Amino acid sequence: MSGVRRVVSLVPSLTEAVAVSAPGLLVGVTDWCTHPGDLGDAVRIGGTKNPDVRRIAELRPDLVIANEEENRAPDLAALRAAGVEVLVTEVRDLPQALRELDRVLVGALGLTRPGWLADAERAWAGMEPAGALAAFVPIWRRPWMVLGRDTFAGDLLARLGVRNVYAGHPERYPRVPVEELAAAGCDLVVLPDEPYRFTAEDGPEAFPDLPAALVSGRHLTWYGPSLAEAPAVLSRALRAVL
Repeated sequence: MSGVRRVVSLVPSLTEAVAVSAPGLLVGVTDWCTHPGDLGDAVRIGGTKNPDVRRIAELRPDLVIANEEENRAPDLAALRAAGVEVLVTEVRDLPQALRELDRVLVGALGLTRPGWLADAERAWAGMEPAGALAAFVPIWRRPWMVLGRDTFAGDLLARLGVRNVYAGHPERYPRVPVEELAAAGCDLVVLPDEPYRFTAEDGPEAFPDLPAALVSGRHLTWYGPSLAEAPAVLSRALRAVL
């Protein structure tokens, strides 16, 4: 193992990846880090968008792990200015997610490659992007926002046979009026329970003419141990409405 003994994670999915692979390394995590259920003595250091930079520096981490989308560049710059080493990941599709997990766990932390990562590769093996069913994927309402171009979640859905109709949008998370969404000519709407918590009572009623697949946001958007079971979990949710 490398000399890294104290890690702060600013990304919930990476928190889970580290905690499952090497319990005890994490000394700081965000308020949104919910898995695994027991994170030991790890200190809560604020949100992904508003971490307490001073508190993180006080924890004397050997490494802070972050993500270019989930965390703000000014916060990461402030950590580096405080003398903290920061590793920033970029995840836009499944292959990149698997490479970045290797880079963090094996390359940066010096861990033996965890079994769950091999399980995830096997679970997704042979599933190539070929979405046949057209869908849009809201991630927020008031205002309505959907998955756009180059998103990890969109890539996973494509591998499960669902094509994001906004995948060609110039923005990654465009705001789209609900009337436009309803008239997009889709086969279904996919409603994850994060970042906005869509439920059977909150979301499907906006699109009464479409089947609404309520899916686990963790399995759709997290890149970590949940990837191993994500194909089965997401496929069941999609099949339930088709």
